[in-house]
Amino acid sequence: MPERPPVRATRHAIAAGHYLAAEAGFEILNAGGNAVDAAAAAGLALGVVQPDIVNVAGVAPIMIWHAERGELITLDGLGVWPQATDVRVFEREHGGHVPEGVLRTVVPAAPDAWLTALEHYGTMSFGDVAAAALDLARDGFVVHELLAETIRTHQADYARFPENARIFLPGGAPPAVGAVFRQPDLAGVLQHLIDEERATGGSRAAGLGAVRRAFYQGDLAQTLAAFHAAEGGWLDRGDLASFRVREESPVRRPFGPLDVATCGPWCQGPVLLEVLGLLRAEELRAAGRNTPAYLHRLAQALDLAFSDREAWFGDPRFTDVPLEGLLDPDYLAGRRGMMSEQAFDGMPPAGDPPGGRRAGTERTTHTGENRTLDTSYVAVVDRFGNAVSATPSDVSYSSPVVPGTGLVPSSRGSQSWGFAGHPCAAAPGRRPRLTPNPAMAFRNGRPYLVFGTPGGDVQTQAMLQFLLGAEVFGLGLQAAVDAPRMATFNFPSSFEPHGMLPSRLMLEPALAEVAGDDLARRGYDIRPWPERAWQAGAICALRIDPETGVIEAAADLRRPAAALGW
Repeated sequence: MPERPPVRATRHAIAAGHYLAAEAGFEILNAGGNAVDAAAAAGLALGVVQPDIVNVAGVAPIMIWHAERGELITLDGLGVWPQATDVRVFEREHGGHVPEGVLRTVVPAAPDAWLTALEHYGTMSFGDVAAAALDLARDGFVVHELLAETIRTHQADYARFPENARIFLPGGAPPAVGAVFRQPDLAGVLQHLIDEERATGGSRAAGLGAVRRAFYQGDLAQTLAAFHAAEGGWLDRGDLASFRVREESPVRRPFGPLDVATCGPWCQGPVLLEVLGLLRAEELRAAGRNTPAYLHRLAQALDLAFSDREAWFGDPRFTDVPLEGLLDPDYLAGRRGMMSEQAFDGMPPAGDPPGGRRAGTERTTHTGENRTLDTSYVAVVDRFGNAVSATPSDVSYSSPVVPGTGLVPSSRGSQSWGFAGHPCAAAPGRRPRLTPNPAMAFRNGRPYLVFGTPGGDVQTQAMLQFLLGAEVFGLGLQAAVDAPRMATFNFPSSFEPHGMLPSRLMLEPALAEVAGDDLARRGYDIRPWPERAWQAGAICALRIDPETGVIEAAADLRRPAAALGW
């Protein structure tokens, strides 16, 4: 298959999950903004042009490399369960599940994530970075194939909620590819926030504070809270007013000459680090890229790491996560000893890492298909050496739009469990365990790779295969992004209803052709993906040459992603 030509730049570069979002961020870079300013512009635009899988009031985990300070920072960009949350309601009335609708709402975190990033690390106003999102919401944009497909697939879901149906099913039907899609209510919210900033007439910090107050304490907060109260939800004005995103240290692990960094175990990021610790580059090279032996090795390492994710990962403020033990070389050597020539018969048992103290009850997860929920991504490097990796998200078809706003307050409660005792059980003030997980890799202490992807539970799997292709097998950046992929689903889904598909291995056609029969003989339940399936993720990546400083940018052909550079 043909691939895009490489994008190379000497000044700055951006890659994002939609071409209009990439353009929004690129305009900010060309206007003198830094990587944080550009990422905020792209992230807000993604909430407009990919409104099926990103919400302005959703989640937005962000990693920031601050060049002047030589420091890597993460902002969780993830809301918490409202204080009124009662897991017994899920146990008593919903069979231990978190239902669709207002009861899966957590506090919207994306607005505060972008505002906090701008306040501490950006240079521009909210009005500057939100201008493109406002224009796209007010004047509209052309519907792309993936948006049309998602709305068509979830037409019955959108139809359940009056406001969702009004916006996403105009005239009672999904918008067609090529139609112009407008969101005037969302444009009104963005304009209101910009107006509140301008009304301060003070410093940039004062203006950003005014935007935060307008969203989390003002009339908009009252509108969100009143709707949820009327609908039987738990989100109230106190939850909104008291919320702030958390700035945390990243989690890091060496892999060959690289130092790979992710966010903490409140998301699935450390799965990537555990898998890298389970693999040996020399063994992978000996097996040969995308051979049956290679794919089997990857699948087994992923199964072991996802088993540990199920047992141990969660919000560290509520769950004892033995992260150091999970990444300990001796522990990983023991886990690696569980690999064999055959597929695991279902999910392998979780390990007992040093420092681990498992508590509470466990419940067998049911077998069955899961609903597909998704996200987007943006990577930026600026002329000052700063870098941003961010994964904004949240869907618009599993919870209701608040009338008059165009917003679906974050439905990420879908990534919690509805019964007490699970390490990710719903509880007041607790964060769900998030799938979005931006990443960076460093060489000699400097940013080298900025990368991430949408894809739910496929995210870390796509990121792994991209990283191995680029850095173990020497593929060009775009070739590594576009290379065929596989994914295992031999573990409980992160999303309600948390179903599991024992031994399931999805393969894109090029892999199915050369390895499908062999992997089936090893015990995998092989299923095909279509060519360049959007479900296989959509990697965006930037690579900075440590010798020349040239930035190479790549965006996945599986979705309407784009990369730009100067």
